[in-house]
Amino acid sequence: MSNETSDRGINIREVSTIAEYDACIGLQREAFGLPDLEISPRRHLIVSHRAGGWTLGAFVDDKLVGFVHHLAAVKADYIFGYSHMMAVAPEYQNQGVGAQLKWAQRERALREGRDYIKWTFEPMRARNAHFNLNRLGVVVREYAVNFYGTDYSTNPAGKESVSGMDSDRLFASWDLKAPRVESFSRGEEFPLGEPARAIQIPGDFSLLLKTDPEVAKREVVRVREEFVQALNEGFVCRAFARDERRPRYLFYRE
Repeated sequence: MSNETSDRGINIREVSTIAEYDACIGLQREAFGLPDLEISPRRHLIVSHRAGGWTLGAFVDDKLVGFVHHLAAVKADYIFGYSHMMAVAPEYQNQGVGAQLKWAQRERALREGRDYIKWTFEPMRARNAHFNLNRLGVVVREYAVNFYGTDYSTNPAGKESVSGMDSDRLFASWDLKAPRVESFSRGEEFPLGEPARAIQIPGDFSLLLKTDPEVAKREVVRVREEFVQALNEGFVCRAFARDERRPRYLFYRE
């Protein structure tokens, strides 16, 4: 298959060989520190491709440094995309590789006639919240309690292992043709105005997990309750306020 995109030495194209699928497996271990039980295996990636999905890889000199796995999803007669996983090698994180993968995923989905992708992310991770809400323009309308069952590890490097930590997730709704998403795809801003409500999360959840796991668990429950209440009252989350001490999810009327 021809290249999807190429920027700053990063070549985005579809993963297609056994060796490249195996590199995706290794990258999951490297980026997330997941046990084998939680790894998406090679057969899963291959079968999902045969079922209409695909995996885009970010390559540097033919070395895989990141990937995003895209599934074909169906609701009634509506076909859309489900982004199951994205991983970037630690040495290439915070260099825009994830953004290149997501925008390439959007372009590919649009070429296939799709206009919507959804995925999940952890509520307590400020960096992920900023990326999804402020850089991609997703909207959060759904909170999933303990979505995957108890987490084995709860930080991207796999260095935090807290027993009994629920795997709460937010669902990111990415309307690929929404005006805000279109603006972001062109590198333009899209002001939202003043939020109607905010939910604060810990400034450094990784540190809190290491220093006081029980407080971290209570914070997860607090954020869960506040999120569910806000969504039940008709608010949606559209942005995130970055702040070292008081990072906050920002809510607006639908």
